[in-house]
Amino acid sequence: MDPTHFTGPVTSHPLHTSAEAHPVRVGVVHFQPGIRNHWHRHDGGQVLHVVDGAGYVQSRGEEVHRIEAGDIVSAAPGEEHWHGAGPDSAMSHVAVSIGETTWLEPSEFEPI
Repeated sequence: MDPTHFTGPVTSHPLHTSAEAHPVRVGVVHFQPGIRNHWHRHDGGQVLHVVDGAGYVQSRGEEVHRIEAGDIVSAAPGEEHWHGAGPDSAMSHVAVSIGETTWLEPSEFEPI
């Protein structure tokens, strides 16, 4: 993972990658407390399944939502969003990303 797209260190291990016309990447991403990624979008969308901990997710123009182990969230193709761990809890999710990822600016979210 390119660390320039996150507010701090994350670890990841890929489970599956295809290089077809619409690439599909599946991986487990581990966020340390308070770490999140920058705004981004996936050409074909993304599905996240939280497997441990708690965090937050937000789509552009919408409210921030808390997520925790067992939650599944999705972003439609091209939907700009960010996600990451809460301030006091690490968070791990399985990410299924379809198509190319376009990275944007850092999110300004600061949990209270």
